[in-house]
Amino acid sequence: MKKEVLTYIIGGKAGQGTKKAGIVAANFFADLKREVFQMNDYPSLIRGGHNFSVVSTSTSKIYSHYMKADLVVVLDQRSYEIHKDHLVDEGILVFNSDKVKGEGTGIGISSEAKKYDNSDLIEGVAGIAILAVVVGIDKKKLDEIIKKEYGRQIKDNINFSHAIYDSAFEKIKKRFELKQGKKKLVSLSGSEAIGFGAAAAGLDIYFAYPMTPSTPVLHFFANNGKKLGVVTVQPENEIAVANMAIGASFTGARSMVGTSGGGFCLMQEAFSLAGMIESPVLFFLGQRPGPSTGVPTYTEQGELLYSLYPGQGEFPRIVASPGNIEEAFYLTAELLNLVWRFQTPAILLSEKHLTESSMSVSINPNKTNWAQPATHEKGEYNRYKQTGNGISPLLFPPSKRLIKWNSYEHDEQGLTTEDGNLIAKMHDKRRTKLHSLIDYLKKMKTVNIYGDGKPVIFTFGSTTMSVLEALEYGGIKASVIQLVYLQPFPVWELNEHKYRESIVVEQNCTGQLEQLLKDKCEIKPVRSIRQYDGRPFDPQNLAYKIMEVF
Repeated sequence: MKKEVLTYIIGGKAGQGTKKAGIVAANFFADLKREVFQMNDYPSLIRGGHNFSVVSTSTSKIYSHYMKADLVVVLDQRSYEIHKDHLVDEGILVFNSDKVKGEGTGIGISSEAKKYDNSDLIEGVAGIAILAVVVGIDKKKLDEIIKKEYGRQIKDNINFSHAIYDSAFEKIKKRFELKQGKKKLVSLSGSEAIGFGAAAAGLDIYFAYPMTPSTPVLHFFANNGKKLGVVTVQPENEIAVANMAIGASFTGARSMVGTSGGGFCLMQEAFSLAGMIESPVLFFLGQRPGPSTGVPTYTEQGELLYSLYPGQGEFPRIVASPGNIEEAFYLTAELLNLVWRFQTPAILLSEKHLTESSMSVSINPNKTNWAQPATHEKGEYNRYKQTGNGISPLLFPPSKRLIKWNSYEHDEQGLTTEDGNLIAKMHDKRRTKLHSLIDYLKKMKTVNIYGDGKPVIFTFGSTTMSVLEALEYGGIKASVIQLVYLQPFPVWELNEHKYRESIVVEQNCTGQLEQLLKDKCEIKPVRSIRQYDGRPFDPQNLAYKIMEVF
């Protein structure tokens, strides 16, 4: 039986290795030169609860996971009850017969695991052994996978996997033949892509306090910072994070901040400070369901409007959101360049679904530029010199000249002023810089357009991936317009679409993108498809909803 798209789900409790099994499965499919999309679902628990990983793979481009699976492996009763209905018509369900009562193929996973140390964690390896049987991989190849992916207890993992493999081989008669792809691709998570993108643009220092879903970027730099030349700093709280990043930029260091909604709330004063002193700092904001603590480990797009005007007062703000993991790499590098070119803070806006999922990407660091400031060369130095484009030259310590960045309103030198004429001139300077930024963005790609169908679907962020896969699944002919830049809002790109039949797909309750389109461009979609249960769209269900409209 040949499968063009194959989906694999493994579910269990936190601490049973389900996430690792999903990553291993994704890497295995990637080794076959197949496209991959992998998503992890987990509660805010270290142990217990219900965790699962889903991996969808195809020989053609795939933008999202599917929740109807060809193979489901469940390690506990809760996972069985949740995922028993997630099978395709001819799918295979394998359960841990020591913990689960149900229909399907039972294998004594826990009883076999008890023969080894860390018996709970090793159970996840069973999912890889069962997958190997179902897709026709022999034990020799399985051993290679175990040695490559599992750094500890290699001998135990191999012996355990062989026992599960033999049991599964005897009981499971159905097989899926996997066709190999043509080109080897790298599989990256969104967090890894963000980290590599920042490093490719010359990031010097990354500041963050742990907060899901931005924490994986902190982990990435903590593990890889030395190789990439990036210093990683975890201060005592989010307020310190933002202020230290601003201080680092004063010395000429390319700095970046990582946080989520609640942490970003604490950074508002510092964000406004960056606007006043014209500090080039890139903020990464990973969205999750709110308000307040909300649902820490799930996904949402509820902070779109909030992200557009953070901090008090009037100053240029840049906000952009990647629509897929490959774009996250390039957009991060692009934003780091923009903050240094225009000396103003920017927000890389994403969400848990993108930052913690993985997919096949093809990236080229040579297509990114090293972020460079407009440095002062000679003569008298005025930090806030009036220029034709509102962008002043920069000078960094050590220097014999006075370098003064001032949070108070100031004159060109940076000296505090309450003079009405000077106050107005500095407002005009910052407004001129905003106009220069807009002129610059007009020469860039600020929206992505996919397809050429008559109806239009507006999206932003990771929802774009779900929409593209839904159109592919449903054979729906439409144009997808993904807004990459959200502040300044790219009105100049959207005016020609004002009178086209359109819908908006987004992951929030109040239709924030729809509101923006109406307010900024007078675009009035015929319908908005919204989901706000903390889970990403399933492309099959989304396809049916889109077809209901068109």
